[in-house]
Amino acid sequence: MLLADTVARLRRAMRRAARAADPGNPLSVAQLEVLACVADQPGIRPGRLARQLMLAANSVTTLVNALNARGLIVRTHATDDARAVALTLTSEGQLAVEGWKTTNTAILQAALGTLGERHQAALAEALPGLRRLAEAVDTLAEAPDVRRA
Repeated sequence: MLLADTVARLRRAMRRAARAADPGNPLSVAQLEVLACVADQPGIRPGRLARQLMLAANSVTTLVNALNARGLIVRTHATDDARAVALTLTSEGQLAVEGWKTTNTAILQAALGTLGERHQAALAEALPGLRRLAEAVDTLAEAPDVRRA
């Protein structure tokens, strides 16, 4: 499908461009994804985070441990049960997320500036539909019985 291929290509291009724009960023894309998810959902539990990122629980544990060691994320006990952990960002973690968003915004703005008016207008026109598409994909990601085509 053309849309799926285009989205995948855009994601790869954005990762490459972000790494080129900020080569000193010591965090991996996976770590940045974890931070972004926690920023969007403070108090998220590691198991839910693993499901959302489609990662194994031990992978999320490794990522969270590294981010905790860097002082970017904090684990707190959500209940009296010591196994029930909630994740939140530290102020440094929030700064890392904001820096990543700023880098990505600058990349998109520079790329949009290279497009002609017709393409810029077409993208502006498509934004509401793209937002709805993102919401629909998020909803599918939450569904336990999504059938892959």
